[in-house]
Amino acid sequence: MTIPFLDLPAQYYSIKDEVMSAVKQIFENCAFIGGKEVERFEKSFAHYCQSAHCIGVGNGTDALWLTLNAMDIGPGDEVILPANTFIATAEAITAVGAVPVFVDHDKETYTINTTAISDRITEKTKAIMAVHLYGQPADMDPILKIAADHGLKVIEDAAQAHGAEYKGQRAGSIGDAACFSFYPGKNLGAYGDGGAVVTNDQILADKIRLLSQHGSKVKYHHEIAGYNSRLDGIQAAILNVKMKYIEQWTEARRKNATLYRNLLKDSSIVLPAERENCRHVYHLFVIRVKNREAVQNHLLSRGIQTGIHYPTPLHLTQAYKSLGIPEGTFPLSEEYAHDLLSLPMYAELSNEQIREICAALKDIVD
Repeated sequence: MTIPFLDLPAQYYSIKDEVMSAVKQIFENCAFIGGKEVERFEKSFAHYCQSAHCIGVGNGTDALWLTLNAMDIGPGDEVILPANTFIATAEAITAVGAVPVFVDHDKETYTINTTAISDRITEKTKAIMAVHLYGQPADMDPILKIAADHGLKVIEDAAQAHGAEYKGQRAGSIGDAACFSFYPGKNLGAYGDGGAVVTNDQILADKIRLLSQHGSKVKYHHEIAGYNSRLDGIQAAILNVKMKYIEQWTEARRKNATLYRNLLKDSSIVLPAERENCRHVYHLFVIRVKNREAVQNHLLSRGIQTGIHYPTPLHLTQAYKSLGIPEGTFPLSEEYAHDLLSLPMYAELSNEQIREICAALKDIVD
């Protein structure tokens, strides 16, 4: 049995007719930039995130960059973020001229260690970037408390957390703004790049939209020097189709996670922890194992693909070597980077496939 890490064709064929009909309308109406499908998606996704505003943009990294820019965060400023995240979180901070200030992660959930944030705050700190990693929300209550005490902005990096919930609040409705990616492999994925910012702040929403459209509300009338980052009509049309299924797919992922847990509970494998009173949407199902390379190779020999997210903590990458952060500074991020392994996880994954994966794992892991 061959089991792919991600099976995008399976999802596509389940909604193919609807997608092709939606895309056909875009071509027939030539509504490639902006238009009704974009407006419809922005309204629908804002409602889904329990937020007042949604601004569709070119990709998730742009969403982060535009948000930081709209918050007037730039050269000389600092933004706190976890060391265990995709580089886009830090790249956006670097791109506005600010400095990323890393924090180690929580031992159980792998999201940012909230007890370590206060020690990293200086007079230059302007925001905390809370990453909802692998589909699980960061522990937002202490983050919001710290931010309020120090006058900081809170940005949710929700690129992996479409539909995730923290104590009844949807990802996207908790901080000052939240940034989403619609990269094809996401829980809500387009068929190309795409992203969005959601917020309850009208002024912030207006500024992000202005920045994303060349600083212009009216063509050729530019209020500020902006940028060009827009969600196109084709991707919006596809996302509108997928919005009808996002809850169904999310529950299928959660059901798959439960089966993984039941089948692996008696092994030495460290399974992902689910924070109490939260809804984990399992963008990734990440386990922790020793001898990861041997485990990964064994699974591959059985036709089972896996992934590694992420092999190097950001402070040790070549890209951020200039920050001069020595090895050993964030011990959990450094240790776990050698042990974390992402198993196949998607709504279309069958019980039979999960049983095959777990049986293969038990063959090599005690």
